[in-house]
Amino acid sequence: MAILLSTKAGTMADWRDALLEVEPGLDIRLFPDAGDPAAIEAAVCWTQHDMAELRRYPNLKLLVSMGAGVDHLLRPPGPPPGVPVARLVDRRLTTGMTEWVLLNVLRFHRQDPEYRAQQAARIWDELPAPETEGRRIGILGLGELGTASARALLGLGFPVMGWSRRPKSIGGVQGFHGPDGLDAMLARTDILVCLLPLTPDTRGVLNARTLALLPRGAFLVNGARGGHVAQPDLLAALESGQVAGAALDVFEPEPLPQDHPFWGHPKVFLTPHAASITIPRSAAPQVVENIRRVRDGRPLINLVDFAAGY
Repeated sequence: MAILLSTKAGTMADWRDALLEVEPGLDIRLFPDAGDPAAIEAAVCWTQHDMAELRRYPNLKLLVSMGAGVDHLLRPPGPPPGVPVARLVDRRLTTGMTEWVLLNVLRFHRQDPEYRAQQAARIWDELPAPETEGRRIGILGLGELGTASARALLGLGFPVMGWSRRPKSIGGVQGFHGPDGLDAMLARTDILVCLLPLTPDTRGVLNARTLALLPRGAFLVNGARGGHVAQPDLLAALESGQVAGAALDVFEPEPLPQDHPFWGHPKVFLTPHAASITIPRSAAPQVVENIRRVRDGRPLINLVDFAAGY
């Protein structure tokens, strides 16, 4: 079984070495040097790989996405028909996203933008102390990442709410679900954290209507996908003061165009889709396990449900 590896040029060798460390005998081909297309039986790819190109490999039996999100696979033409797709559910990915969420929730809760502005103006002024138990956090998406972030925020003493498509119970988290539940949670959310998968149902979920449901002066933290946010609506909400600040890691398109107003906006804190980066050595054992399962005809782990969109 030959494995096609396709990711950013700067990380290709790291991925190859990590996979070989788990199973030294793997036959790994670095895209575009795939060799005989008929020899490729598994592909390990990230967002930049063209799904149409994968149709060149007649014996492809497995596609592994190098991350938790799979929205890039849903774009036409999608994966080759009949080829199972697995995603990564990795401890280091979860930890990285949790750290990024905590960083930005605490940034807004502890008035860091205000203190940085005072520093720039050489103002020595103590602001009123924030009350953790009074700062309501709402999390959109209670999958692996959302659940971990919710538990970490609970550990700091924040009241935490969570919204999911279907009912979900997490100890200490007030749960909401469905369209009515979304509106109800937004109305009482002081800091909104988006960790939803991007599906046709969730695209544009953060728009003029939903942002207007937040209490005036709420904050937004989006570590999910850029397609969740209607950017003109968010800019308008920032300008009006309805949203007091936004921490954004994801955009549409990416990279963010040089002339985009987010770059220089005083209320926007952005990172270049770096909230949680897949670490090859951490993820490689899971990838190799699925390759072994395909060889043996066993069920895959973390199989993507395309009907659900994740």
